[in-house]
Amino acid sequence: MGIKRRHWAWAAALLTLALLAVTGCQGTPSGREKPTAAPSTPTSMPVARVCARPAAGPAKAPTGAVTVDPAVAGDLAAKTKSSPPNTTFWLRPGTHRLEPDRYAQVIPKEGDSYLGAPGAVLDGRKTNQYAFGGTARNVTIRYLSVQGFVAPQDEGVVNHDSADGWVIEHATIQYNSGAGLMAGARQRVLANCLRGNGQYGMNAYKTTGRISDLVVEGNEIVGNNTGDWERRKPGCGCTGGVKFWAVNGADVRGNWVHDNRGAGLWADTNNNDFRIEGNVLEANDGAALIYETSYNAVIRNNTFRRNNWVEGRKYADSGDTFPFATIYLSESGGEPRIPARTDKIEIYRNVLENNWSGITLWENADRFCHSPANTSSGDCTLLVKNTDRCAQPAIATAPLYADCRWKTQRVDIHDNRFVLDKSVVDCTVECDRMAVLANYGTYPDWSPYQGERVAEAITLKQHNRWHDNVYVGPWKFVAHDPSRILDSGQWQSTPYQQDADSTFRAVDGG
Repeated sequence: MGIKRRHWAWAAALLTLALLAVTGCQGTPSGREKPTAAPSTPTSMPVARVCARPAAGPAKAPTGAVTVDPAVAGDLAAKTKSSPPNTTFWLRPGTHRLEPDRYAQVIPKEGDSYLGAPGAVLDGRKTNQYAFGGTARNVTIRYLSVQGFVAPQDEGVVNHDSADGWVIEHATIQYNSGAGLMAGARQRVLANCLRGNGQYGMNAYKTTGRISDLVVEGNEIVGNNTGDWERRKPGCGCTGGVKFWAVNGADVRGNWVHDNRGAGLWADTNNNDFRIEGNVLEANDGAALIYETSYNAVIRNNTFRRNNWVEGRKYADSGDTFPFATIYLSESGGEPRIPARTDKIEIYRNVLENNWSGITLWENADRFCHSPANTSSGDCTLLVKNTDRCAQPAIATAPLYADCRWKTQRVDIHDNRFVLDKSVVDCTVECDRMAVLANYGTYPDWSPYQGERVAEAITLKQHNRWHDNVYVGPWKFVAHDPSRILDSGQWQSTPYQQDADSTFRAVDGG
């Protein structure tokens, strides 16, 4: 899984959330956390400034709650084990510990609730791998800090087993290895601080089946991937603020996603029906948003600022001419045959300001079901259940010729504002691109997608449109392949005919 690095490779605020509106911005292009910095946005969008001002839990135990004593190691796990389902646990102020065994953890029962008093912390002391695990449904964790756990790669500390129906709200999940938390179906992740975790703030992944009806709202997601996993495992596609895998139906709204090493938000492999709206994404080392081998999404009313400075500059300095982008759609598009709240990918009413480039629509012609170049570990599209069907001679004919490939199609990009001041980004070349392109297909030798077929399709035949946008700054456009760099007039002319009714100006006039 992850981005395919082959050929050129890299392969109106909407919400009225109960969030604090703040101003002033001191985030850094290096992707390191500035937790006390609060951004302003061109649209005065509310920002989830959670980490600096966490909500306080109840100072007294609620009626009927079981009180947990921080002076007794393992008290939380033991009382959970001895209590019936649907019990509420109140953790006193102080640092709570588990037994000093790597696999010691809390195993909730169905309907259990955990409430932290002001100053309540559950600390793994770099010994325990997991904080909360098991398969019990409808567990609630509120007002609790969880830190110092050492989950392995791709595993998580809270909801380790991706159980369904959990609510994690007003929690601080920070400075753990692996992912701060995992996600199950119908999970609600609300107004949390997900900070400084070794791999992800959250890993929305289930070992069996798909996650559905996921809400991620009002969180601050900052400084994650401290372990720099892409450097340790190049091309792993295993980093970012939040990673989504095979999620069917997600609302990601009102979050402040900033200063993460790698991508901010990354939906990878057979996700569908996403609404990504009202977020502020800024100063992430890599792309702010990657939507990869996935389907049907609405991306609207977000602010993107100063993203991809680190990774974009790194590849440009190495001579790579690929248009690395702030919003990167890789083999992803609208598909009416897959049920969702939309049948396209619509990107509109967003502000993109001083990022490394803008939006890139990409397809890897060599990446399809049953191809050795498919980095999604043997997965096939949502239209073909049996990967083995995608082989010669059947793949060369309808319907498999179309259905065995994830396609970047039916993407509608409109009413956005793209602002670029190269003196702010500190670049001279390759930070000014908007792109729709593919590689020249070569592999494997039995592929029906060889040559320029995919490049012609994504550029001219798959209903990908830019229109009614505002461009400020020296924007350039890439079509078909990286060598075809266009000015705005060429971009608007035949054969591309993009950005009808859009405006272009060199400097900002308001």
